[in-house]
Amino acid sequence: MARYTGPKHKLARREGINILDKQAASLQRRLNVKPGVHGAKRAKKLSEFGTQLREKQKAKTMYGVLEKQFRKMYDRVQNTKGDTSELLLSLLETRLDNVVYRLGFTKSRFMARQFVGHGHVLVNGKKLTIPSYQTKPGDVIELSQKIQKNPDVIKVMAEDRQLLAFLERKATIGKLARMPKKDDVEVPFNLQLIIEYYSR
Repeated sequence: MARYTGPKHKLARREGINILDKQAASLQRRLNVKPGVHGAKRAKKLSEFGTQLREKQKAKTMYGVLEKQFRKMYDRVQNTKGDTSELLLSLLETRLDNVVYRLGFTKSRFMARQFVGHGHVLVNGKKLTIPSYQTKPGDVIELSQKIQKNPDVIKVMAEDRQLLAFLERKATIGKLARMPKKDDVEVPFNLQLIIEYYSR
């Protein structure tokens, strides 16, 4: 399945929640209206399966994960000891593109994915071009010298963004200090419903 490359606002409106990492007044006003010609009509009540599916779609859209990737993550956590929903969130949060975004190096996950894909991100001093790479505790993440001079990057880096507890950052160098826990991150979807969807 190909990655969606259309309008990002359309994705956010389909899920009824701001998943675009930014506050846009035009989007906030339209979040409760689904995209398409019938968007203003009252939505049908979802079945149990439909509700689970929507929660999964929210997570996929927010993190930019394809179905095959998401299924692999679920299968992996199923075979790991611990809280399945917390382990799944941990895998989503430690994707390289998400860590780049969470460290405040980019203004969105979409931008972070581009940076990684174009070779602007180093992990432990080596260039990595795989956005889905799973970072590990102790990994040092930094931007290339070239992209650090980009005006958009300079602007984003100047913002005072609150770092999550499992990350550390000094200037243009960040670090995954430990694996994330559920209490570290607020997410706009229900992890338990996603687990139920895949365990059917």
